[in-house]
Amino acid sequence: MTQHPAQHPADVHDVVRVVGAREHNLRDVSVDIPKRRMTVFTGVSGSGKSSLVFATIAAESQRLINETYSAFVQGFMPSLARPDVDLLEGLTTAIVVGQERMGADPRSTVGTATDAHALLRILFSRLGEPRIGPPSAYSFNVPSVRASGAITVERGQGRTRTEKATFTRLGGMCPRCEGTGRVTDLDLSALYDDSKSLNEGPFTIPGWGNDGWYGRIYAGSGFLDPDKPIRDYTERERHDLLHRAPTKVKVDGINLTYEGLVPKIQKSILSKDVEAMQPHVRAFVERAVTFTTCPECDGTRLGPEARSSRVRGLNIAEVCAMQITDLAAWVRGVDEPEVAPLVRGLQHLLDSFDAVGLGYLSLDRPASTLSGGEAQRTKTIRHLGSALTDVTYVFDEPTAGLHPHDVERMTGLLRQLRDGGNTVLVVEHKPEVVEAADHVVDLGPGAGADGGTVCYQGTVAGLRASGTTTGRHLDDRARLKTSVRTPTGVLEVRGASTNNLRDVDVDVPLGVLVAVTGVAGSGKSSLVHGSIARREGVVVVDQSPVRGSRRSNPATYSGLLEPVRKAFAKANGVKPALFSANSEGACPGCGGAGVVVTDLGVLASVESTCEDCGGRRYREEVLELRLGGRDISEVLAMPVSGALEFFASGGARVPAALAVLERLADVGLGYLTLGQPLTTLSGGERQRLKLATRPVQRGGLLVLDEPTTGLHLADVEQLLGLLDRLVDGGTSVLVVEHHQAVVAHADHVVDLGPGAGHAGGRVVFEGTPAQLVAARSTLTGRHLADYVGA
Repeated sequence: MTQHPAQHPADVHDVVRVVGAREHNLRDVSVDIPKRRMTVFTGVSGSGKSSLVFATIAAESQRLINETYSAFVQGFMPSLARPDVDLLEGLTTAIVVGQERMGADPRSTVGTATDAHALLRILFSRLGEPRIGPPSAYSFNVPSVRASGAITVERGQGRTRTEKATFTRLGGMCPRCEGTGRVTDLDLSALYDDSKSLNEGPFTIPGWGNDGWYGRIYAGSGFLDPDKPIRDYTERERHDLLHRAPTKVKVDGINLTYEGLVPKIQKSILSKDVEAMQPHVRAFVERAVTFTTCPECDGTRLGPEARSSRVRGLNIAEVCAMQITDLAAWVRGVDEPEVAPLVRGLQHLLDSFDAVGLGYLSLDRPASTLSGGEAQRTKTIRHLGSALTDVTYVFDEPTAGLHPHDVERMTGLLRQLRDGGNTVLVVEHKPEVVEAADHVVDLGPGAGADGGTVCYQGTVAGLRASGTTTGRHLDDRARLKTSVRTPTGVLEVRGASTNNLRDVDVDVPLGVLVAVTGVAGSGKSSLVHGSIARREGVVVVDQSPVRGSRRSNPATYSGLLEPVRKAFAKANGVKPALFSANSEGACPGCGGAGVVVTDLGVLASVESTCEDCGGRRYREEVLELRLGGRDISEVLAMPVSGALEFFASGGARVPAALAVLERLADVGLGYLTLGQPLTTLSGGERQRLKLATRPVQRGGLLVLDEPTTGLHLADVEQLLGLLDRLVDGGTSVLVVEHHQAVVAHADHVVDLGPGAGHAGGRVVFEGTPAQLVAARSTLTGRHLADYVGA
């Protein structure tokens, strides 16, 4: 009989063991996750997938890695608290590839975010003719600097000599637009009401009221007559108001800096990414500012010296403007031996773009314009071909924004990372990805308080037979509509040429459900956002993130809290401000946060429930005031479904609150607690929250950009019911979507393609889903035919 050698102790660590996880809505979850396998986490939106994968496993891995650094280094790093879990064993280094948008900086591009631009700058500094300087001379983030003056040279033994010196550093930044590629013109009439004086509060800029510092600085500067209407200013006063250089002033006994309106707005508002601004600030910018291409650099962001230096007949701006697949071919033609290692690295990077289906991008594309799916795949690029092994890669819906044609390629990349000896954890809803898993962990059974437990863990075959919500819906297939609605009119688009569109003409039917489809990069978003979204009567719900702090919650974001505060105030004969945890009603012990944060330096900060209010966030005297027998903290602790009943009748009836709550319930958020911090919501919950807060007037057009992002298979059916109710109620609905169930359910399909980038930009099909399947002339048609079993 053969004796097998005893297993080495180091080889027994083959699972990541989680015991007693309680982050967010998790209820003492315990699970064993196999290493060096691909594990997919499933469950309805809000069931606890992200809480387990990101807030527990990945967060603890990152915290333990940070602890390996010295206390000095940790002082420069964010402090991370230990997740609420009893035991975590077998953790490896976690690399998180999430869906967060890239590039809040307006100078951030695809090239700078992936280091491709850095490699090109080195290439041009070595081969460019004429030679203009080091890599920084080709960077639009580096300004040119010139200085001259006296320097003191110390010769030793007290001997010194003063000499004149000059210093010059050539940067690549265009001095006119400061590397943004755009210049701005301000509409002065949108900045202030010139019929008012400074004391009357003339400014129409967000946050510039007379009760704030900006209004007080201008009125008390001494340069302007605070009682004179702006329209009566002299030329000198007008210059001081608009263009005066920074000047030290004393206002109310405080030393401050006065600066003209135009440079002040340029620095404080226009230097930021428009897409990252709060909605009311973005609305002001769109109203007051006109963005035009910089006339000096023609939008290339670069100075004349950088544009003059060329390699193989092209300057660095022209190279970055090429489609990446074309750029890869150009790089292959660079055969100078002195830069061969650099060219190989750049070639691998560009080929990786094509491997993840992003070959249609260009390196000069602003990073802020990438969709969530594009941003995630861009982050994936740096990990392809890595020599690292035994790493845990964590992905958040890596197929978001992908056409079915591209999903198979993405699952292949996930397998490639796994086959390299790594553990791959994927939060995903798409059946194609679930079926590619080695192991499945299904959470639920519901969302919010009804979720947070492991309903199933095992193989995909076992999931199908498990009877869970995911198991029952895994093989769901939509049916083509037997009859479609009749349009009530059309919205004409003529000569659309945004980005890669090729003078597209299309009639979008109104009064029906329209799906705009096509592979990623085919021109869908260019058509919808470039030619439809800005028209009158159009309401857009895009993929931009819901912004808010830990103090923000569904009640504040949706506007529900305003009528609720007024109802409480009326019932008790007090001011509405008392019922705001950010205003007069806030608990003095915690400032209305509900928790007290203790900073422990390099260690993680400790949060403890406020002893004064018990975590309820309000003053004791405010909590004694009631509406319908409940105080304000009890109302905020209600789920949407419970609040609907509470505000529907009796003394607590508030029609304005009911209208908001009904919209929240309509989009499937009935389980959500009114006071739950926005920072704890999942991606799918945030998308639906935005949908609930964008009411459309009857007869208007609602544009939805991939509304199924973050939605479970079971939730898609509910979304389709909501879209049907909107259309039947008189609203035209247009969805940019890849999900085949939505495409099959549409009344009309506009398919763009046939490919991406240069190979796209044309309308390749218009008609009903049934006609699309029958024709099978496009990629979308062929995949839809397979999906519905035609």
